[in-house]
Amino acid sequence: MTALTLAAAQSVSIAGDVPANIQRHLAFMRAAAEQGVQVLVFPELSLSGYEPSLAAELAIAPEDALLTPLREMARELRLTAVVGMPIRLAPGAGVSIAALVLGADGSLAVYTKQHLHLGEEVAFVAGQGGDVLEWRDDRIALAVCADFSHASHARQAAQAGATVYAAGVLISEGGYATDSALLQGYAAEHGLVVLMANHGGPSGGWACAGRSAIWGADGQVLAAAPGVGDALVIARRDGGRWTGQAVALWAEGAR
Repeated sequence: MTALTLAAAQSVSIAGDVPANIQRHLAFMRAAAEQGVQVLVFPELSLSGYEPSLAAELAIAPEDALLTPLREMARELRLTAVVGMPIRLAPGAGVSIAALVLGADGSLAVYTKQHLHLGEEVAFVAGQGGDVLEWRDDRIALAVCADFSHASHARQAAQAGATVYAAGVLISEGGYATDSALLQGYAAEHGLVVLMANHGGPSGGWACAGRSAIWGADGQVLAAAPGVGDALVIARRDGGRWTGQAVALWAEGAR
C-alpha cells in the first residue's frame, strides 16, 4: 500500500462569518501541510458554523468564487480539503448541507447530507450523498453527521470498496459516548479506518464535545483530541502500518 496521511480538522467556527472562517480554514490547511497531511476533513458546516437560521442567507453554489482562496490553497499545498457549507445546487433550490471536496488537483466534488437530524428539515433538504473519493490505492467515503446514525450508510460505503469512512460532524457532550461508539464499531465491523471531525467549540447553541478521533480498521483508536479547541487529529500509514497523533493548534485569538 502507498503511504497515506489523513487528518480531522477540529476547528472552531464563528457563527455566520464565512470570510473569517475561510481564514481559519486556510490556517488549518497550512498547519496540516506542515504535518504532511494529504486529506483534511473539517466538521459539518465548518465554513458557516452550524446555524440553520442563517443557512438560507449564507447558501452558495458549489462553484462560488467565495471558495477560490481555499481551492487555490489546496492546489498550492497539494492537499485535498473537505469543507462544510450550506449550498444550493440550482437557483431557487432548497438548501443542502454539503461537504465540498476541494481537490489537490484543482477539482471540485460535492457530497450532500442524505439523512437529516430531527428538526433540520425546517432549514434544509435531504441530499443525495456523493461519489467515493479516489486517493491512489484508497477509496474514501464521506458522511455528514446524522448520515452515520444509519448503519446502512457505513455498510454501503464498505460494499462500495471504501477503505476510509470520513465523517464531518457536530456532536455535543450529551451525544458523544453513543456516537463515538457507533463510529468505532463501524471501524471494527467493516474493516474501515474511520475519521470523525467534530467542532472544537460551541456552534448553533450546541456545546460541542471536540474529541475528534480516528480509529483503525481493527476498531482501536489511532489518535484523538483530548477535548475542545483547535486541533489536528492525524493518522499516517507507512509500510502498511498506521500511527497517529493529535496536535493542538493556536490559543483562541492567536490566528
